[in-house]
Amino acid sequence: MEIKRAGEIMVSLDKYPHIPYWFTLRQAMAEMEHAEFEIGGKKCPPRVLLVFDEKYQLLGTVRRRDILRGLEPDFLSTLLIDERKKMFDVKSNPDLKQISLDKLMKSIEERVKRPVSDVMRLIKVTADYEDYIIKVIYEMVDNNISVVPVLKNNQVVGVVRSEDVFHEVAKLLLD
Repeated sequence: MEIKRAGEIMVSLDKYPHIPYWFTLRQAMAEMEHAEFEIGGKKCPPRVLLVFDEKYQLLGTVRRRDILRGLEPDFLSTLLIDERKKMFDVKSNPDLKQISLDKLMKSIEERVKRPVSDVMRLIKVTADYEDYIIKVIYEMVDNNISVVPVLKNNQVVGVVRSEDVFHEVAKLLLD
């Protein structure tokens, strides 16, 4: 079995969810909640959205975790990490009495209006359409990422996901 190239295992851009940088966190959440694409007959929800500018140039990615972090209220983000942990520790605070749920929800409702560009991760790595998946694996591991945009003639044409790379490597090693 031959080692495949990024272009052979990528999800094409027309099938992969992407949004403009000015979308709010609410809009990004809605896109992530409703988007899915099909790979090998299986429907897959995205773990990551691609973020583009008005000229359709790729700016970054946004993960679920980035969105959730973006919703964190200001009054929590100013606390030291140990104070935050204690605040949400059910053993020391069984009813979470120190937290005003109304204050928390009000703050989250405000933060969800922020643009996705506030929380997106800038693109550090891309793969060329002709790159072997060995290079993609290296970039994913070295940069701790699970999605690599694929370029052809300097244009984004799709993404390679870690699931797809893993599947290809498993086929090579287990068959």
